[in-house]
Amino acid sequence: MQSKLIKVHKDDNVAVVLVDLPAGSTIDFEQQTIAIKMLAKAKHKIALQDFKVGDKIIMYGVLVGEASEPIEKGAVLTTENVKHKSSKVTGKTKSIGWNPPKIDKFKDRTFMGYHRKDGQVGTANVWLFFPLVFCENRNIEILKDVFEKELLHKKVDAHRLLLRSLINTGDSVSEIEDTHENVFDNIEVKFITHQGGCGGIRQDSESLAQLLAGYINNPNVAGCTVLSLGCQNLQIQILKDAIEKVNPKQDKPVLIYEQQQMGTVEEMLNTIIKESFAAIKEANNIQRRPAPLSKLRIGLECGGSDGFSGISANPTLGHVSDLLVALEGTAILSEFPELCGVEQELVNRCEENEKANKFLELMQAFEKSVVDAGSGFDMNPSPGNIKDGLITDAMKSAGAAKKGGTSPVTDVLDYGEYVSKSGLNLLCTPGNDVESTTAMAGSGATIILFTTGLGTPTGNPIVPVVKVSSNSELATKMSDIIDVDTGAVIRGEKTIEEMGEELLEYIIEVASGRKTKAMQLDQNDFIPWKRGVSL
Repeated sequence: MQSKLIKVHKDDNVAVVLVDLPAGSTIDFEQQTIAIKMLAKAKHKIALQDFKVGDKIIMYGVLVGEASEPIEKGAVLTTENVKHKSSKVTGKTKSIGWNPPKIDKFKDRTFMGYHRKDGQVGTANVWLFFPLVFCENRNIEILKDVFEKELLHKKVDAHRLLLRSLINTGDSVSEIEDTHENVFDNIEVKFITHQGGCGGIRQDSESLAQLLAGYINNPNVAGCTVLSLGCQNLQIQILKDAIEKVNPKQDKPVLIYEQQQMGTVEEMLNTIIKESFAAIKEANNIQRRPAPLSKLRIGLECGGSDGFSGISANPTLGHVSDLLVALEGTAILSEFPELCGVEQELVNRCEENEKANKFLELMQAFEKSVVDAGSGFDMNPSPGNIKDGLITDAMKSAGAAKKGGTSPVTDVLDYGEYVSKSGLNLLCTPGNDVESTTAMAGSGATIILFTTGLGTPTGNPIVPVVKVSSNSELATKMSDIIDVDTGAVIRGEKTIEEMGEELLEYIIEVASGRKTKAMQLDQNDFIPWKRGVSL
């Protein structure tokens, strides 16, 4: 029989509702009888005690809010009776020990990856096209159309079939004969556009250059074609300097073209197509070879979170993170606004005081910029989050932080910095899903794990994104975007450890070439962060 309530941490004074509880019903829970005061929907929280105004709300063992009006035991917590509150942190107070999980099942396992000369191993083999400035977006789109139609031929999709049938006599067109095959079978060609590279402030262009250099250095990328106009802020030399900074030994083919030096668009595109085709043909010769799991670098992301995310999907990612760290691999936890309220634990988990201080400085600078703009981290939960039970930023953050497991923090990275240490890394990004996944790919992640309770189709042009649902209802309803369902944890059918091992098995398959749902949908999102206010 499925439980109706769950208390996540022994010190919590609220519980998560697992199934809808009608008003007037009673629940026997932890040797007490709780009378449900109003309809309590699944994923929301109810009070396990009476609260006076100003009383602390504890969940996941940390402060996540305070009562803004009296709350009776058995009442539902809402944005009307609870407000955001988190603990203040000034520095490291203790060191937290770690008991690594058992890894016997995985210690001799390998994945089939793409080995690069610098020792990195990719899970994909991508030739990447991108502009240095938005003025070149149109030319990138032309190249995308040419290469996708002739090099990576794609069948006409159902939506084009529908329109074609309407354009014709109105008769249904069931299929179109496909006589083409992909020219290459061991290389993907991807295209990025963006709105940066000029205007704004010079630091924006420098930050974008650093991000793009990280994409070039990512082992999932075999080489790239870069388009420059010529007069923009993000000059070619700035990109070259950024590439040198991220990896002085970087020797991948980087083809750069400057329109203002090449004459007509037709002349430039003809040159680009000929030279890029030759380079792509060469990159197609790179083959997958076995690599230890220590070469994996996973990004940890959540988006469209619900009240179950912090007790099923996110802890599952946390166990995967711990398994991979124990295997000497790398995990990246980002979204700094969604670490508000759990800073003390993360600071105490930092192996070095210098890293702990860097984390706090980045958090404080980020929060100050948000406050100076007239907002705050307390504005982070979206309407969808709130509707599904995440009513304060600290409550959302405490659940989101579960993605990082329990291992020590080996490094802290600012936006655009590239991973250099194995273990758990903290990366400063906004909570915005695409800005965060974009940044993790630029910092070297080779697979991104993305939990969701409400559903989101986010993908990345160079890194496979694995979607993990917090509940089975979502996995059934949006089966075209969900790869792994952790709803069995909510039903009590599987433990977090069992679910984590199952997810790691799936990751090994993806790292070896299995396509995720986001890849099947050709979801290639790329949004650089301009370091302004973005939650």
